[in-house]
Amino acid sequence: MYKDEIVEEIHKYREEYAKSFNYDLKAMFDDLRKKQILHGRKVVKLPIKRWSNKLDE
Repeated sequence: MYKDEIVEEIHKYREEYAKSFNYDLKAMFDDLRKKQILHGRKVVKLPIKRWSNKLDE
C-alpha cells in the first residue's frame, strides 16, 4: 500500500494536537477559535441556506 509522507505528517500533527488537549473537542475548538481571533484576519460568516422541499406551483 502506498504511504504519502505528507498525509502521514498531517496525521501525526493532528494526533499530537488532540492528545495535548486530552482529546477534548470543546477545548480544541476553543483553542482554534482563540488562534483565529488573535490572527487578526476578518472571518466571513455566510447566512445559512435553507432549502425547501416544496415545489413552486
